[in-house]
Formats: sequence, C-alpha cells, structure tokens
Amino acid sequence: MRERGRCEAAPRAGEPGPTPLCRPRVEGLSGPSPHGSRRDDSHPRPAPVDVHHRLHYFPDGKDQLLLAVARFEADRVLADQQPHLGRLDSWESWQQWRDVLVERYEGQGDTCPLGALFLQVGPRRPGARAIVTELMRQWQDQLAAGMRALRSKGLVSPALDVDRAAAALLAGIQGGVSILISTGDSAHLRAAVDTGIEHLRTATDRSRLP
Repeated sequence: MRERGRCEAAPRAGEPGPTPLCRPRVEGLSGPSPHGSRRDDSHPRPAPVDVHHRLHYFPDGKDQLLLAVARFEADRVLADQQPHLGRLDSWESWQQWRDVLVERYEGQGDTCPLGALFLQVGPRRPGARAIVTELMRQWQDQLAAGMRALRSKGLVSPALDVDRAAAALLAGIQGGVSILISTGDSAHLRAAVDTGIEHLRTATDRSRLP
C-alpha cells in the first residue's frame, strides 16, 4: 500500500517546485488507483490539502494543480504497463503486455481519471493538449521499439513499417478504451489489441512465403 502522508520537500530558492506537489494527495484527487481498483471507503481518506500549502506550489491556482495531477495520471498510464511495454522483444512478452493492458482497463471500467481531469481543466488548453500529445508519443515510441526488436530477431517481416503499425495499434487501443468507457464492454479493446498482434504475426508468415 502506498504511503499517504508524505509530501516532497519544498524547493530551495531558485529551484522549480516538484510536480506533483504531494503524490499521496494527488492520487486522492485523481480518482481510482492503478489497475482500476477502487478505494475501500472503510479506510480513512487522506486529509484535504491545506489551501496555503497548495498555493505555495501552485500559485496559478486550480488549473495548474489539475494539470499537475493530469501529468501524474499520464505517467501512470505507461507505468502500469511496465515492465512488459519496455521489453516487447518476443511473442511471449507481447502477450504478457496485452494481458496487463486489458486487465488494467477492464479494472478501470467506465472511469477515466485522466479524461475527467481534462474535462475540468479544458482539453483545448495548451498545457492539457501537450500532456496527451507527449503520452501518445511515448506510448507509440515504445510499441514501435518493440516491433523493431521483433524485426531484429527475424520475428516480423523486414518490410514492416513499424511506425505505421505502432500508430495503428495505438489508435485501436484508444478506440477500444473509449468504447469500454461508454459501454462497459471490453470486447472492442480485446479485438483491437489481438488483431494488432495478429497482424504482426501474419506479416512474419507472409515474409517466409516463396
């Protein structure tokens, strides 16, 4: 269980403040915990962040605080997929990543902490858009790195356009997650990930044809 009462030390003069201010309390603001497990209401909740303490680190107010929480949530999206996302160098590791990914979003269900935060801060604000753009870039880059690792081992076709394939797989995941949030049904997410991986395997088989 994560420690809930400790904040990071205040910065020295001239140093940037930590982001986020207090991870335990930021988690309290940001909704369900990783893998979609909801908090047990029988346990005491962390005390509210003192207003003066909060404004010390977030002088621009609520929007700045929400953006800090959004950055934390965005980082957690990728962290929850590790270590598998960072070592997609075999078909077994791809299957393990797939299982962790599906379990995460099935556990999360129809809640989306990151999306809820962006509704509050405004998805068109430059800071909010930059957070999502960076999350998608890192996610796609790690998928592409995994495909290159397969290609270096001869497990996929040398002709595979890994950047395009990674972009398509990520788009499928995002579509599946959106439908899951709207309907509570993970079938589309499962189909998107399974079809994406099957596409990689099929590309390997085609490359071996005479």
